[in-house]
Amino acid sequence: MAATMKKAAAEDVNVTFEDQQKINKFARNTSRITELKEEIEVKKKQLQNLEDACDDMMMLDDEDSVLIPYQIGDVFISHSQDETHEMLEEAKKNLQGEIEALESRVESIQRVLSDLKVQLYAKFGNNINLEADDS
Repeated sequence: MAATMKKAAAEDVNVTFEDQQKINKFARNTSRITELKEEIEVKKKQLQNLEDACDDMMMLDDEDSVLIPYQIGDVFISHSQDETHEMLEEAKKNLQGEIEALESRVESIQRVLSDLKVQLYAKFGNNINLEADDS
C-alpha cells in the first residue's frame, strides 16, 4: 500500500512549461560545463608542454649561439634563445589567462546550476535526478 501511495505522489507532480525550461537550461549548462572542463584540461597540457620547453632551454649553455626552432601554426621559425624564451613566456602567459577565463566561466555556470537544483528539487523532490553520472 505504501508503494502505491509513493507512485501516486510521483504522478501528482505536474511539469509546467517554466519547469521544463529550467530542466532544459540545467541540461544545457551541465553539458557546457563538461565541455569547458575538457577544454581546460587540454590547455593545462599545452601549458605543461610550454613549461617543459622552457626547462629544456635552461639546460642549454648560454655560450651556444644555437637557433631554436619555434612552431607558429604549421611552420617552424628559428630564433635565438632569448627570443624563443620570450615567446614561450608570452605563450604561457596567454594560456594561463585563457585557463583562468575558462575556470571563471565554469564557476559562474556552477552557480547557475546550484540555483536551478534548489528550485527543481524544491518542486520535484526525489522525483527528479539532477546528479551527474560518473559512468
